[in-house]
Amino acid sequence: MRVLIFSALIVVVDQVTKLMVRGVSIPAFGIHVDGMHYGFSRPLIGNAVRLTYIENPGMAFGIDVGGKLFFSIFSLVASIAIVVYLYRARHDAVGFRFSLAMILGGAVGNLIDRVFYGVIWGDGRFFYGRVVDFIDVDFFNFSVFGHQFSRWPVFNIADAAVTIGVILLLFFHRTAAAPEQGSLTPEIPPGGNTTTASEFSSKGTSE
Repeated sequence: MRVLIFSALIVVVDQVTKLMVRGVSIPAFGIHVDGMHYGFSRPLIGNAVRLTYIENPGMAFGIDVGGKLFFSIFSLVASIAIVVYLYRARHDAVGFRFSLAMILGGAVGNLIDRVFYGVIWGDGRFFYGRVVDFIDVDFFNFSVFGHQFSRWPVFNIADAAVTIGVILLLFFHRTAAAPEQGSLTPEIPPGGNTTTASEFSSKGTSE
């Protein structure tokens, strides 16, 4: 279960970056970050990569189906399920567990926003918070369900961790399945009988 350390690291980086973008003040620790104005955009790498502060009530990349409470509960249940599965798969390949740890870290990072941000910032109840997004990347123009996009939907560290984790999970699952399929081919041990079916048939006829 040491991969959970990586999950925790993703959560910390995700939350720190979100607080720097949104702004936070903790006088007891002498911490004060002004953050960015909502909707404000700041170039990082020209116009290709920008910091754009928005808040998302739905899932990753601005997907909103089912409402805030649905996604809050869904994220909580999914996170618990991944922890349980990681424990059961604790002896599996490290790449497979690493992928799940990335997905878990991303899920928990956004779950914190959904569960606590509404109460912390005074604009909602528990489980009704909005996710802070800020990574704005230029992309080729594409269309989804009739909507045209000239840039990739704004996302955050947690979204990126989930996406990369899913891609790696598919890769490691595929590479693990390949040897299993190959093992179905019968092997002939060294020095074993190599008589073919046609030779066996001809021997039976001659006898």
